[in-house]
Amino acid sequence: MNQQIELEVFFDGACPLCRKEISMIRRLDRRHRILFTDISEPEFDIKIYGKSMDQLMEEIHARLPDGTWVTGVEVFRRLYSAIGCRWLVLPTRLPGISHFLDLTYRVFAKNRLKLTGRCHSNGACEMSPQSKEVRT
Repeated sequence: MNQQIELEVFFDGACPLCRKEISMIRRLDRRHRILFTDISEPEFDIKIYGKSMDQLMEEIHARLPDGTWVTGVEVFRRLYSAIGCRWLVLPTRLPGISHFLDLTYRVFAKNRLKLTGRCHSNGACEMSPQSKEVRT
């Protein structure tokens, strides 16, 4: 990873909501502190990361320069800090707010495929165009 990179974010580019937020963050990343990796791209090779596609689809992941992984709301805190919005991040660490955000994100992440229209009437959900995997 480049020395100025603060984190590499692994996002689902096939998810319209995810893609919209990542696009905004990418525009605001004027100092190029974030490496953006779209796990839905055909050339994405999950094997080199030591994670499964299920893990990456379960919740947002980021990798720090030292190889440490962070997940969930903490990824968003680090993304917004990297683009210069630390003031926005600080309240999210307060006990009540932090708990609420963690819970809300877990509910969203668990239902993300349904909420973004990637589930069929039979209950099976498309995980990623490149993986051709389906969740039931």
